[in-house]
Amino acid sequence: MKVQVFASLKEHFEQEFELAEPIQNVEALKAHLAEKNGAAGGILSVCRFAVDDTFVKDDYRLQKGDTICILPPSSGG
Repeated sequence: MKVQVFASLKEHFEQEFELAEPIQNVEALKAHLAEKNGAAGGILSVCRFAVDDTFVKDDYRLQKGDTICILPPSSGG
């Protein structure tokens, strides 16, 4: 499973990385990443998650070959 992070999450994780561990759903992925880097927990709780270019909800079941994009909220100007 490949994970890509954007914006402020790049301060906490590599921009793109692989997860070897099986992760059941998006909610479990949030918990897993927050455990790896506690400082990112607050940001992860307000992020949107997309799998293969489609936004998904927390209960979305992840598959081994998924590409997951994690997008923090942004502000425009």
